Amino acid sequence: MNVTIKSPAEQDKMRTAGRLAASVLDMIEPFVQPGVTTDELDQRCHDYIVKELQSIPANLNYRGFPKTICTSVNHVVCHGIPGEKKLKSGDIVNIDVTVIRDGFHGDTSRMYFVGAAPILARRLSAACHEAMWRGIREVKPGTRLGDIGHAIQSYAESNNFSVVREYCGHGIGRIYHEDPQVLHYGNPGTGLELSAGMTFTIEPMINAGRRDVRLLPDGWTVVTKDQSLSAQWEHTILVTDEGFEVLTLSASDALPAAAAAAS
Repeated sequence: MNVTIKSPAEQDKMRTAGRLAASVLDMIEPFVQPGVTTDELDQRCHDYIVKELQSIPANLNYRGFPKTICTSVNHVVCHGIPGEKKLKSGDIVNIDVTVIRDGFHGDTSRMYFVGAAPILARRLSAACHEAMWRGIREVKPGTRLGDIGHAIQSYAESNNFSVVREYCGHGIGRIYHEDPQVLHYGNPGTGLELSAGMTFTIEPMINAGRRDVRLLPDGWTVVTKDQSLSAQWEHTILVTDEGFEVLTLSASDALPAAAAAAS
């Protein structure tokens, strides 16, 4: 396993890339409305990254992916391709964006409600968000990856939701996807031991129904097999000497008190 330790200078570049990625998700929020197409959202994000941020959209043409953002609506788990279908009131959508600045990647995703979302959708999104933060709060030197996965899995399942196992978080830096793989399930005390200077994403995908998924013929879009709703939240994390730093917090984010204490 080739896990890179980022130097202080590289960490600063990761902070910049993360902050820019978060700003994309802030920018697009007012436009996630009934009647808009996910293609329109994609074009706005693309123009913002290229023209306003003077940065590179990492997803575009990555392994053949045709768009700048991933838009995963309702029962789409991840990697939804923006298109001409219009969003309607009651939909939920995850927008996933990665920005490259000075050769380093910032990767983040967020859930959005289109109009008035159903109670189950709101419960699912909130549980996924809290599960992500429970995983983040485990991060510090000496923690093992299994501790992160166990924290996420135990919380999600205690709320009667399921954790997708086929897709996971990943190391990130100059390379978009590098070691280690960060599973969102697992056993405490197992897996790679964390060290200061590591950077990786934590990005649980939580389903309202069963955890089983399938890949659509487009080769990208992943959906729940039982058509149940799915939610995902993602941050890029730096392991610090004392704990963690979330590199993709936006100006509008409030670091949860328990997470702030742990960092």
